[in-house]
Amino acid sequence: METTSPLDQWSDLAVFVHVVDRNGFSAAARQLGLTKSAVSKRINRLEQRLGLKLLQRTTRAMSLTEAGRVLYERAAQGVALLDESARLAAGLVEAPRGVLRVTASVTFGKLCLAPLIPEFLARYPEVELQLTLLDRFVDLVDEGYDVALRLTAKPPEGYVAKALMPVTYRLCAAVHGLKGQKIETPADLTNFNCLHYGLREFGTEWRFKRGDDEVRVPVRSNVAVNNSEVVRDLLLAGLGVGLVWNYAVDREIADGRLIPLLSDWTPVGPFGQTAWALWTPQRSLPPKIRVFVDFLAERLGDTAHASPAG
Repeated sequence: METTSPLDQWSDLAVFVHVVDRNGFSAAARQLGLTKSAVSKRINRLEQRLGLKLLQRTTRAMSLTEAGRVLYERAAQGVALLDESARLAAGLVEAPRGVLRVTASVTFGKLCLAPLIPEFLARYPEVELQLTLLDRFVDLVDEGYDVALRLTAKPPEGYVAKALMPVTYRLCAAVHGLKGQKIETPADLTNFNCLHYGLREFGTEWRFKRGDDEVRVPVRSNVAVNNSEVVRDLLLAGLGVGLVWNYAVDREIADGRLIPLLSDWTPVGPFGQTAWALWTPQRSLPPKIRVFVDFLAERLGDTAHASPAG
C-alpha cells in the first residue's frame, strides 16, 4: 500500500468528492485546474491506499461502489466544512466583523468615546465592541486588547499610532473655591489648593506658556486623584483650583458652574495635547481595527495619518 502524507490523503479525498459531484473526471479536472490524468492518478492512489474500489468506470458512465458511497457521504461533509471555514476566514479579512477589544481611560471613554458607540455599531453591525475603561497603563499584547486610546505626549515605541483629536487643559475653579481671592498671574496659584489628575507626590509644579514666555509654578494639593471627573467634582465642591482636560470641564464652564482662569496663559499639561489610537504592528490590519480608528479620527476631528510610533 502506497504511503502518503496526511495532507496528500486529504487532497485525494477532496479530489474524489469533486469527481463524484461533477459526475466525471474531465469536469472535476476543469474545476480543480488539473489534467484528467492527474485526477485519475489521485483516485487510483486513494483506492490503493484504502484497498477499496470506490468507482465503477466504463467508457460511457461512472458510478459509486457501496464503499465509495459511504466514503463520499463523510468526505463531502468535510470538504463542505473546509470551504465554509475558508469563506468565514476570508470574510474576516474582507469585511469589518468580529469582537473588537478596546481600552481607554475612564473619563475619556465616558465623555468622548461612549457617545459615538451607537453610531459606530450602526455603521458596522457585524462588529462586537468590548470596551474596558481603566485609569492605568494597559499592555495590549499581554492583556489581549486590539486598540488602546491614550492621551500622551509621545506614543510608546513598538506600536502604530494615529492621532485622533487635540486635547487642551483648562485652569478653572468654582467661584466659592477662590474664597474671594484673585488669580491674576500663575504665581498666585501658590496661595491655593491645586488639584490635577494623577497619583503623583503632592508636591509638584505646573507650567504655563504665553508667547515665548514660560513659567513654572510650584503648587500644593491635599488630595491626589487618578480620575478627571473626580477632580471636576472636587472643584465644584469648592476644594480649590484645578488643571483638568478640557473635555472633563467644558460643560461646567459653559453653564457657569466653573470659571476659567488665566485665559491669557496656556497650561502645559503632563500628558501632552493629543489623544491617540494605538495598536500593534500587523502585516494585514484587520478591518475591524481599521474602520474603528478611521471612524474615531473622522468623528473626533483629526485627520492625521497612521505612522509607526518611535
